[in-house]
Amino acid sequence: MRKPSGPITLDRAERIARGHACENCGEYNYKRLVVEQTPPAKRTELGETWRVTKTCGVCGQEHEMGISAQGEVVYVT
Repeated sequence: MRKPSGPITLDRAERIARGHACENCGEYNYKRLVVEQTPPAKRTELGETWRVTKTCGVCGQEHEMGISAQGEVVYVT
């Protein structure tokens, strides 16, 4: 397996977020998706580098998720 060369890019973080199904209905269609880099002072102990807020296009459920610098989803609320 190929080792990552460094932190993932904004584009990669967005693709990871879109590839994660809605926690409520299981759909992959989002009407709103915002990916922002987490400021160093606000990063959690989980290692969150990217913070994603998204709204499901089917059921309207809002989610927040954290993605690490290595591209792993560290939390979803």
